[in-house]
Amino acid sequence: MENMSSFQALGLSPDLIRGITDLGFETPTPIQEKIIPLALESLGDIIGLAQTGTGKTAAFGLPILEDIDMSEKVVQALILSPTRELCMQITKDMRAFAKYKEGLRIVSVYGGEKIELQLSAIRKGPQVIVATPGRMVDLIKRRAVDIEAIDTLVLDEADEMLNMGFRDELDLILQQTPQDRRTLLFSATMAGEVARIAKNYLKTPTQITIGKQNAGSDDVRHIYYQVHEKDRYLALKRIADINPQIYGIVFCRTRMETKSVAAKFMKDGYSADSLHGDLSQPQRDAVMNKFRDKNIQMLVATDVAARGIDVKDITHVINYNLPEETEIYTHRSGRTGRAGSKGVSISIINYREIFKIRKIENSIGKKIEKVPVPTGAEVCEKQLFSFIDKMEKVDVDEEQIAPFMSAVNKKLEWLSKEDIVKRFVSLEFNRFLEYYRDAPDLNDNRKGDDKNRKDSRRSGSSSRRGGRRGSFDRFFVNLGNKDGLQPSHIIGLINKHANDRDINVGEIDIKDSFSFVEVGTKYSSRVQSAISGQKFRGRIIKIEPAEAKPERNRAESEFDSFKKKKKKKSKKSTPKKRIR
Repeated sequence: MENMSSFQALGLSPDLIRGITDLGFETPTPIQEKIIPLALESLGDIIGLAQTGTGKTAAFGLPILEDIDMSEKVVQALILSPTRELCMQITKDMRAFAKYKEGLRIVSVYGGEKIELQLSAIRKGPQVIVATPGRMVDLIKRRAVDIEAIDTLVLDEADEMLNMGFRDELDLILQQTPQDRRTLLFSATMAGEVARIAKNYLKTPTQITIGKQNAGSDDVRHIYYQVHEKDRYLALKRIADINPQIYGIVFCRTRMETKSVAAKFMKDGYSADSLHGDLSQPQRDAVMNKFRDKNIQMLVATDVAARGIDVKDITHVINYNLPEETEIYTHRSGRTGRAGSKGVSISIINYREIFKIRKIENSIGKKIEKVPVPTGAEVCEKQLFSFIDKMEKVDVDEEQIAPFMSAVNKKLEWLSKEDIVKRFVSLEFNRFLEYYRDAPDLNDNRKGDDKNRKDSRRSGSSSRRGGRRGSFDRFFVNLGNKDGLQPSHIIGLINKHANDRDINVGEIDIKDSFSFVEVGTKYSSRVQSAISGQKFRGRIIKIEPAEAKPERNRAESEFDSFKKKKKKKSKKSTPKKRIR
């Protein structure tokens, strides 16, 4: 009864208290504790700034359900959310809250489903509609739904909706709603576009902030591993291996990279799958169902595909590549450490990306700790003790196994207890021991400061990827220092346009107006055809084989000769000082 009274103190009715109790809710979360009484006491607009997983659905859902007039079969509340998955989750939660409120109808509408079925549900007169902006606009244009008399409008994950490009849709929907409506806006960050929506459509809102604005959850530990670019996947594999109970999401930049990483994971024996824009809705649903049921241990996804994912107990979020915007990092890390549980946000970076780490630290107000990539021995030890721990805790059904024990004991009687343990462990563990035998150190401890970046442009010595194994072809590129070209740009162009992160790149030598790059002979024709004709900062890239000479090609020799002449000429023209 003590838990029940804590929700009763917020002003909720007995019917909703019963529904909450059935769900196992014990005490309100901070955002629920602040917003529910406020929303029940006044009809003013509210801005709620909090991370995902803090209980926002109940914070806006319970006051809406409290105020619904069940005798009226008209839309009284509209809840907008960025994705199909989040729509479905909100609808499911609100129906559970309203389990004991008879006559209440809640309908969700979103893309990827036949609109005829949703139109049929709307005709039955729901009091609450949960919708994605795109589908809602479609229904408004069809004149299939009337929202001109709603009492409450909720913008859930407003920053995500705007990041997904729903600005025009939100403007259109907001203009269709009455001036005297109440608006509840929820967001993890108060980015520029969110502030614009608040300024244009909310009337003197009360702002409730849980934690620091734009900051990450206090329940998430932030760490990064610094490795050579070529070792990014190897580092990811070690991260997975050093955390045997990992249940996480790996974020990649592109759908091609997502597919590639997931394929490597599966080849290495992990229960993994990918989530990206090439999947149909049924395929996406199948992947998500497997992940929610924990039949998939590692989900590899792009930011766009992962929007709206609401999965509990995620232990790790891994940034295979850092996002360009710090707000996206905040959203990624917010998928772990939810509802009071602890989580880890991991970033895999190369030394040129240190400045991004510093930028994120300033944004979230937290230190991102540098951690060394675990050694092969450390991985093996962790896996071994994890296996032993599982063996200790395994349930033994004495009745079921008893008939076989006599034969088993007879079969093993020639082995000592120590030998049985050794063989039993080796049977399960030999794969790790073999894989990590003589495993190399993956840590790259160079500092990513400006001096190192300048040195790498001059020498090209730090821009080698894939080692010097095998033969290389040398190419001339018509861009150089004056174009702002850096070794990382060349590697990025190869990754993006040749669609393969395993391409061996040798030395990259950047001159003033042109450059040279070595590419593994096996990949040279693919790289040349993929990059030639692409644009870099407005200039069309030309890439062609460098002339085969023992040391340098003609262009390089002429460039060096020109520099020597210029230097000699400048020395001659400098008058000598007289000695007095």
